[in-house]
Amino acid sequence: MTDTRLVAMPATRLPAWLDRTMTEYVASRMQAGENREQAEANAQATRDRWFPGGTPAAGHLVWDVVDQDDTVVGYLWVGPFEPDSTAWWVFDVEIDDAHRRRGHARRALEAGERAAADHGATSIGLNVFGYNTGAQELYASLGYGVTATQMRKALA
Repeated sequence: MTDTRLVAMPATRLPAWLDRTMTEYVASRMQAGENREQAEANAQATRDRWFPGGTPAAGHLVWDVVDQDDTVVGYLWVGPFEPDSTAWWVFDVEIDDAHRRRGHARRALEAGERAAADHGATSIGLNVFGYNTGAQELYASLGYGVTATQMRKALA
């Protein structure tokens, strides 16, 4: 078993991370069925709401996920879904391909849940795209339950 820690992402890395995660968000939304215009509008709305002026909104925590060798292996972003709410959200979690299948995501999410609770959260939720069955299995094993399901069928 490897050690996994959350370390506050340095402000100097935040802009590049935000660009990367929003690019990945657009790609995920397109894979889930949105056109590029819709996906990019959703990404911009996310930036505007949760990163006003390029910095995390009040209460939002963005961490590097770090292993036992102090190597950054991914990231985790959590925060309240509405200002001053006790309902928190996992907005993004990602472990780099080379470091997957070692338990980092599980331990990062568990640490993020503890941090959310320490900040007054009474629940934590997340979204997972339908095509991401591996993530769905991880979240279910951590006790996350389905609260809604959206479905789509292509007609052309």
